[in-house]
Formats: sequence, C-alpha cells, structure tokens
Amino acid sequence: MHLSGSGVVAAEIPSEFMDLLTEKKALAHVAMVTKDGAPNVTPVWFEWVDGRLRFVAQTWTMKAKTLREGSRVAVAIVDPDNPYRYMQLRGIVETIVEGTEAYVDHLSMKYLGTPYPHKKPGQERRIFSIRPDKVQVLA
Repeated sequence: MHLSGSGVVAAEIPSEFMDLLTEKKALAHVAMVTKDGAPNVTPVWFEWVDGRLRFVAQTWTMKAKTLREGSRVAVAIVDPDNPYRYMQLRGIVETIVEGTEAYVDHLSMKYLGTPYPHKKPGQERRIFSIRPDKVQVLA
C-alpha cells in the first residue's frame, strides 16, 4: 500500500514537545512486530520533516526486512536531558525509498557532527517515513 500524497494529515505534536523532534539529539526507538510475530525495538537516528519522522536503515537489518509501506509502528522518543519526559508516536510507514550515502551523512551530522564514519562500499540503505496518527506525551 502506498500512501504518499494521500492527503492524510499527521497527528499534531504539542508545541512544548517539538524540541524532541527538531532540536535535541534524542534517539527514536522504533517498535514493530516481525514476520514471525515477535516484537522488535530498535533505536535509530531520525529527523522530523513535514510532520513525518524519517530514519534510515541498512537493507540487511530487521527494520528493513520487516517494515513495509502501511506497516503499523510505535516510536518512543525520550528526552536525553530528562528521562521522565518523553513522547510516543503511533502510526504507519508511509513511504520507503532507496537511501543514499548523502542521507546517512546528513543524519550523522546531526548526531555526530561529522559525515558517517562507518560507511563501507556496497552498503544499501532505505529511508523510512512514519506518519504518526496518535501522540502521547509525558513531562
């Protein structure tokens, strides 16, 4: 199922929590159910673009093998400065596109301040975009 361009609006994020998405170097913990029914949670670097949470994964990872357009996910983001302040987003994988080295470098600049230092020739990546439809926050 391809939902890009569907006109569906993402859930609204409370303004006092936008810093977790746009300013802080918080990790997003992406939860999914694997093909065999087992739960899986993985921390990822992310960015917030046009009301969507976007992250990258190498094609050999559990995320890339499990997630498809239309997959339901939950994402927890904990404030790195206050572990009792967090948000949970629940939504769907809206789009998946083949990644580039430039995108992993872009995220690495946010988190490490340098291009991604662990690149190897032949690594393939996908960029996942999550549209949240439910938001829970705790401060």
